[in-house]
Amino acid sequence: MLTKSNLVCRVSVIIPTLNAGPDLNELLKRLKQQSLPPYELIVIDSSSNDGTAELAREAGALVIPVKRSEFDHGGTRNHAAMQAKGDILMFMTQDAMPRDEKLIEELVKPLLMTEKNVYAYARQLAKPGANVLERLAREHNYPAESKLKSYEDIDQLGIKTFFCSNVCSAIRREVFEAMGRFQEPVIFNEDLFMAAKCVLSGYNIAYSAEAAVYHSHDYSVVEQFKRYFDNGISMRCNTWITPYSAVGKAGSNLVKLQLKQLHKERQWLLVPKLAVESAAKLIGYKLGMNYRLLPSFLTRKLSMHRLILTHIENQASGVAMKQ
Repeated sequence: MLTKSNLVCRVSVIIPTLNAGPDLNELLKRLKQQSLPPYELIVIDSSSNDGTAELAREAGALVIPVKRSEFDHGGTRNHAAMQAKGDILMFMTQDAMPRDEKLIEELVKPLLMTEKNVYAYARQLAKPGANVLERLAREHNYPAESKLKSYEDIDQLGIKTFFCSNVCSAIRREVFEAMGRFQEPVIFNEDLFMAAKCVLSGYNIAYSAEAAVYHSHDYSVVEQFKRYFDNGISMRCNTWITPYSAVGKAGSNLVKLQLKQLHKERQWLLVPKLAVESAAKLIGYKLGMNYRLLPSFLTRKLSMHRLILTHIENQASGVAMKQ
């Protein structure tokens, strides 16, 4: 096993699943073929009914069941992490696919260089066939150059300093515990909040462009609205991070890039789609930031994760009652 910076490189790979389908078999196969193989594979499954749990067990993964009604992005990952035995916790999503056999090795490499580097995330490449808007979004958020981000970058990058993605990430186990694990319940951004706590505690976040996965979506306008509505809710529930926020500027830079590329590729018919999607994201985010002013039934209807929202509301009610 590789060792450096007082860290034994035993990597526990944790994958939350829900009806992952046959692609899960390919994902687990590629993970086991890595140049630095996982110390263990952990699948935490939300009561799938398509044979996901059985497929994972056959592939040699430890399967931890969780009720769908009890799933949340932070708590579910925490539950799996508490049962993991590795010194590095690597989180993936079921729809991410390693580009090559160097994914794990390259992802954890920054964590082995110095004790200051504690949380790393991989480059995301759009899947073959992804639309041009999705491809440009991936290229904008996940460039070809690796980068270390620290407290000194906040003045220039703002909240982007804390950007990190659990689509494919790795964190030092002892730091994960010291930071209090992922926030729970949380409807969105459990990775960003963890990265923020690390940076504000004096640690570095590593973006490893050499570690790459294929991952992209083809969300509808309604789905984009709901995602950004939930994003707004998560930010409203974490006002401590608001001073670092510059969402509008980051979003406008991406839109400018997309418009420029659409013009270059003469795909003018996609301009209306870009305009509608951008409006849906902005309106969804603003409404989410003000979700407490909305009727409860409407908030649930607009959310992509209404069950998690219920957990958050119940927790808030409990805190209010204690006060």
